[in-house]
Amino acid sequence: MKRLVWVSLVIGVLFSSSTCTVLWAQSTAQVSGTVKDQSGAVLPGVEVTITQTATGLARSIVTNETGSYALTNLPVGPYRIEASLPGFRTFAQTGIVLQVGSNPVINVSLEVGQVAESVEVQADAALVETRSTGVGQVIDNVRVLELPLNGRNLQELIILSGAAVGGGNQGTARTWPTDYISVGGGLNDALTYMLDGGTHNDPYSNANLPLPFPDALQEFKVETSAVPAQYGQHSAGAVNGVTKSGTNAFHGDLFEFVRNKVFNARNALATTRDGLKRNQFGGVNATDACR
Repeated sequence: MKRLVWVSLVIGVLFSSSTCTVLWAQSTAQVSGTVKDQSGAVLPGVEVTITQTATGLARSIVTNETGSYALTNLPVGPYRIEASLPGFRTFAQTGIVLQVGSNPVINVSLEVGQVAESVEVQADAALVETRSTGVGQVIDNVRVLELPLNGRNLQELIILSGAAVGGGNQGTARTWPTDYISVGGGLNDALTYMLDGGTHNDPYSNANLPLPFPDALQEFKVETSAVPAQYGQHSAGAVNGVTKSGTNAFHGDLFEFVRNKVFNARNALATTRDGLKRNQFGGVNATDACR
């Protein structure tokens, strides 16, 4: 049983010591595609701009001689993409949500017209992943925060991917406990853990280093079966996580998770309720995003 208390923090002075640092290791998604006209001919020299709507972070690129573009190193989150070329109407597509490790293809078709005119596309549907060689599933922020976790251990959510089997909580040579998990029939210690683009494995035991608590993690993706080359350190698969980033406003959360016999039912074979009592307090500081 758990009780969650959320408190919005709006006093900027609490976060005055925070600094803004560009961390390309957190960029864990990319977008690519081809720009064509209505007849199907490719259009070189088109300026393609993608903007993260939560922060205003914008990146631009110009299509090459084959009309192709690729925008890499993009943080996860919601985006808007625009394409413009003199003599054609500006194209704009919203509702794009990039998840950790995603590589969607967004092709653009430009119509002849004035640059001041625009074609707006709303794309709320999930983007189909066609380029990844692995089989994976993203555990999104809603499940990270809302699903019950014993001790708030995020590793238990890896089992939701369907290709994973837990081996139980065990101690490590480095003294912290961890769950040794088998993914895709691989060894218990054959998972590559990544956090914000960096390796998160203990080189001594091959187990993962401690993961952030759920309120600090945005989402993670579990991949197996011919995963991309960047996950080649271990044979079974990869767990790629990304922590939360800021937006253009100071905000944060305070929380309390409670486990207490008062909330628990009595075991059918016991005469009294168990005596467990656990209070977990914490907070999250999400500062202004970098531009």
